[in-house]
Parts: sequence; C-alpha cells; structure tokens
Amino acid sequence: MSTPPAFPASTVLGYPRIGPRRELKRALEAYWDGRSTREELDLAGAELRERTWLRLAELGLEALPSNTFSLYDHVLDTAVLLGAVPKRYLDAADPYFAMARGTDGLAPLRMTKWFDTNYHYIVPEIGPDTAFALDAAKPLGEVRQARALGLETRPVVLGPVTFLLLSERGAAALDRLGDVLACYERLLAELAAEGVAWVQLDEPALVTDLGPAGLAAVREAYERLGGAAERPGLLVAAPYGDLGEALPVLAATPVEAIGLDLVRGGLDGVAALAGKTVVAGVVSGRDVWRTPPERAAHALRTVRAHAAHVVVGTSCSLLHVPYDVAAEPDLDPALRARLAFAEQKVAEVVELARSSWDGPEPAAASVPLAAPVPAGERAPYAVRAAAQAERLGLPPLPVTTIGSFPQTGELRAARAAVAAGTLPEPEYDRLVEAEIERAVRAQERLGLDVLVHGEPERNDMVQYFAEHLDGFAVTRNGWVQSYGSRCTRPPILHGDVSRPGAITVRWARFAQSLTDRPVKGMLTGPVTIVAWSFVRDDLPLRDVVFQVAEAIREEVSDLEAAGVPVIQVDEPALRELLPLRRAAQADYLEWSVAAYRRATSGAGPATQIHTHLCYSDADQILAAIDGLDADVTTVESARSGGRILGAVGGFGRGLGPGVYDIHSPRVPGGEEVERLLREALKALPAGRLWVNPDCGLKTRTYAQVEAALANVVAATRRLREELIA
Repeated sequence: MSTPPAFPASTVLGYPRIGPRRELKRALEAYWDGRSTREELDLAGAELRERTWLRLAELGLEALPSNTFSLYDHVLDTAVLLGAVPKRYLDAADPYFAMARGTDGLAPLRMTKWFDTNYHYIVPEIGPDTAFALDAAKPLGEVRQARALGLETRPVVLGPVTFLLLSERGAAALDRLGDVLACYERLLAELAAEGVAWVQLDEPALVTDLGPAGLAAVREAYERLGGAAERPGLLVAAPYGDLGEALPVLAATPVEAIGLDLVRGGLDGVAALAGKTVVAGVVSGRDVWRTPPERAAHALRTVRAHAAHVVVGTSCSLLHVPYDVAAEPDLDPALRARLAFAEQKVAEVVELARSSWDGPEPAAASVPLAAPVPAGERAPYAVRAAAQAERLGLPPLPVTTIGSFPQTGELRAARAAVAAGTLPEPEYDRLVEAEIERAVRAQERLGLDVLVHGEPERNDMVQYFAEHLDGFAVTRNGWVQSYGSRCTRPPILHGDVSRPGAITVRWARFAQSLTDRPVKGMLTGPVTIVAWSFVRDDLPLRDVVFQVAEAIREEVSDLEAAGVPVIQVDEPALRELLPLRRAAQADYLEWSVAAYRRATSGAGPATQIHTHLCYSDADQILAAIDGLDADVTTVESARSGGRILGAVGGFGRGLGPGVYDIHSPRVPGGEEVERLLREALKALPAGRLWVNPDCGLKTRTYAQVEAALANVVAATRRLREELIA
C-alpha cells in the first residue's frame, strides 16, 4: 500500500448520536409503533449524521469520524457488517430490530453493559458455523454522504479482537479470528478503493487482562491487517484504560497510528511508540469537567518526545456525554463554568491542537486520604428470615416486580407542566396518587404477592434522588444514550452529599394504605447513584459512594419507621463499576459491598431488604452480590437464557432470576415462563426462589405488562400446586 497522508492535528474518537433533542429516540419509537416507515427512519438518521459532521467542521475539528452513528447499537452494526446474523432472524420483517428487540415469536439477542459504562450493547452470537460475509454498505454509504457535503471522513469500525471477545462465547470465539480478518481485509480494500485515507478500528478490549491467547490474537490481527496490500492508514484506538502489556505488541505491528486513553491510562510505555502517529486522548470522553490545560499539555509533550506525530483527541468516543452546556441555562453559573459537554470538548481538542503545549509542569496531584469505612451490620440471615416469614406470610415462589410500572404520556406531560409552572403541585400530586392506585389495583387483580407503588413520581431512578439530595445538580437537556431509544440524564455530583429530608416515605406510606399486601419501598443504591452520575474528581470515588450510602441509610430508617415491611435498594451498577483490570477488582468489591451494607444497616430483622441487578453479567460477581447480605436479590436472567443459574449453587439467600425480558415488546407465554421457572428450581430450593421480571416495567405499556404478568402468575400457581402436592 502507499503511505497514508499525515493525520490531521485534531480529532474525536466518536460523537453522540441521539440528537441534541433526542431526535433519534422519537424517530425510532415512531417506526416501532407503526407511525412511520423504515425509509422515514433512515432519513432521520441521515439528517442527524449530516448535522453532526457540519457542526464538527464548524467547530474547527480537522479529522471527522464517520460510521459512529447507529440506529440501535454499534456492536450490532458490526455483526451485520460481518454477516454474523443468526439464521433464526433472517425471515423477520426487519432482522436488525428483531435481533435488538425481538418479535412476538422471537426472543432478541442478549444485551449487557459496554465495558465499565452504562451503555448497553447487543451481544453477538458467533459459533463454529457462523458464515461471515462482508456487507460494507453502511460505512461506505456514510463516507459518500459526507463527501456529498464536501467533507472527508474517517470510518470507525469495532476492531476484530474486541468484536469476538464481546460475543456470547467470549475468548473461545477467537478460534474464528482468521475468518473475521478475511472480512476486515475486504472492508479495508473496499474503503481504499473509495479513496478513504484513514480507518479507525476500536479495540477497547486491549485495556483488559488479555492473557497470552488474547495478546497473540492482537499480534495476528494487526500483522495481517497492517500487511494488507490495499488499505487506508490504520488507527487502532484503545479507550477506557491503559494498554499495558498490549502496547508493545500493538506497536510492533505495521499499523500507522495508535489511539491512547491518557485520562484513564498512563504514560508508561510510550517509548514503544517511536515511528507511530499517536492520537493522544487528553480530553476525557467519560466526564463533564473541563480539561486541565497543564495536565493535557504535559501528556502531549511526553508523547511528542517519542512518537513520530501527535494528534490531539478524546480519550474515548463522546457517546457518553451530553451535547452542549449552552442548553443548560438553569445551572448555577459557577458550576457551568467548570463543565464541558461534547461541543465544549471538541472546542478543547481544537484549541489544544493549535497551542504550543508549552508551559509549566502540572502541580503534583494531592491524593486525599480515604475516609474510614463506617460499620454497618444487620442481624444474621437466619434470624431475619424467621422474623420476615412471620411478618409477611408469603406463599412459596412469591411473585413481585422490580419497581417501576409504565410511565404514561399523560404522566410525563404533567411532570413537564409542573416544571414549566403551568400545573400546580397539589394537582400533580393527585395525579401521582391516582397512578399509584392504578398500579396497586392492577397488581392485586393479577395476583402478585409483594407489590410496588409503580414509581409514577420519578423521572429516573437516579435523577429523582439527585433532585432531593444536596451536592447534586440536574440538567434540562443533558441526555446520554443507554441503549437503542433509551436515554438518561446523568446528574452532576459536584459537592458533598447529604439528605435534607425524607424522599420516598410519603408515596410508600400512601401505597401501603391502599392494600393489605406488602408494598416495597423503592430506593436506588449508593454505588448506582454514583455510577450513573457525573462525579466530582477531587475525592476518592469510595468516599463519594459512602457519602451517598449515609443518605440512603437515613431513608431506609425513615421507611422502616413508617411501617414499610419490604425495602428494595437497587444496585444494578455494582458489576458495571468493576475495574477492567483484575488487580484492582478486589479492593473495589470490598468497599462497594461495605457501602451497600452501610446503607441498609439501619433496618431491623423483620424488615425484608431486597436488591436488584440487571443486564450486567452479574454471574461474574456472585460472591460479592451474596456479600451485600440482602434478604432477596432479583437479577436479569430471561434475556440471557438463564446463564446466572449455573453460578448460584452457593448463594445463601432469596433469589429471583427474571422470567420476563422487559426490554423487548414481546409478551412471554405461560409455557415459556413455566420452563424458565423449572430451570430455576433445578438450581435453587423452592423456599428461596422468587418470581419476577428482569427489570422495571417503565418502558412497557400497561397492555403488555398486564398480559405478561398474568402469564407469570398463572405459571407460578401451576408450579405451586405441584410443590404443595
């Protein structure tokens, strides 16, 4: 191949794709609901891409990425690119969304967390008989679309090693590396024929503990792709951490450029980069704080001393941050001055690229001493179980849900009207009470055993608490994609956290007054509140989590004092925050479990504590989950085919492996639920098995929920009758 042109001075590894006003969400949901066509959806996507490229060029960015847009998920896009579509989806009306969301007769592919972020990806199925076949229409189409605007772009594609490692078979899928590389070679040749100068292959798996087999795969992949006769220049980007032992392996291959995360990773080993172009990720794509210029300049100077050419870039894709601070007029001006969302981060990249990188060395960072871990223990589980059985009187296989019920359009409109000042608070409260009663009556009618109030007063399971705790700020338009059309607004945790007063007691007390069945008080755990916020960086993360744990402990005590018999403290992000390197995992699990136990330590033995985890490979940290010492743990299981059941042999408390995948619109049949329950009973004694959905029901409709729960209850009753007989 010919030598690629010099890489421009500034770039980003990716950009948000949902639209500044969540335009993609609305387009997707219109298509799914039958209110628009696939052609109209594709047109909405094309318009979003065009606006993004034009805006990045207007901001002065020199190297624009393409193929970072997705209608649902970029890992799913890569499976389609490589032809890795399981045969059972090929006859669906729209195979892409059938894999993502399922159909009435077809379950979707598994979904889980993307590294240590709150983004969810669709897990590819790669088997020995997967017939890979390249379909380069999407990356080529985006190159041509940008070129029609007069803009040249750099296609971004998930790299072959990461793609295989993220598949259902994990490291075992590396046995298909040769076949996958053949597709990547053809892709590179087609892009070269299109006149593309550079291609970015994202390999975040390289910042994990690969081991000898993984490192050998990296060497094989990039020796082979780097040696391809016809290809553009290759940039291999490794976000979310330090390349470590993979850096010299990658640097020894013929790839021309390497992207380093210099926010979460360090500068060790940069001497191996001689002769390479380095995209130096000095602007963070994972937080909302302005980049300290002295720190960035120091990193750039250090890399410049070794690399052939240095490009200023972001540490990872800006997918994980909101669009624009200018869209947040309600934030305190002093806080706004400290913030940088995607647009501001692009401006920082451009400014740094135009600067000389001279100046004083950054002051040595002071490391605050970690605060002592506060004690927090409850009575032994056997004592608690007896007290709770006497108080609650539940049947075998008790049926419950995770917490939220469908959020209706009327309720969302009412919440917006309160925020706009056009609906009085008392009138809104009456609407919330009516919605709580609707949820409670539906559960009674369906025959659930432990009820929830449905959370109609909550916009989001983290934001709601942030709005009631000191130390947080919330945004108006700070949306970030979680998966597909699902977006969240992560709060900004910028100061010391405390609880001015009770948060959930009023609604829990009201719900319990409507029924003689137990109703759960619903709280979000300290790790999850912190994980799903943008967090201050001047304290150890552990200390911030314990501040939140103290606030949740006070709420638990107030709920118990109000007579709430069951309190659920969710920790779906427990697995998510697990460090990517094994050496740091034990310390994290120790303090995160301690924080949860502190948060729940105020509850007496007769108060049943539940927790919940979802879509995060919880089977990998089951010992830590057991260590949370919750009386009942509910986990996602239906979408992942019950994989957690193979790991629960030593779990010593109540466990509810989900039997209803709520992230798909399909309604599970009674026979399907019964089959899942029978599988669970092979792994768990009936006295400790709970029956529940995979996750909260907020995103579903009442019609879907009531049909699904009716099937769940009917299947459970059939099994109860067998157990009693």
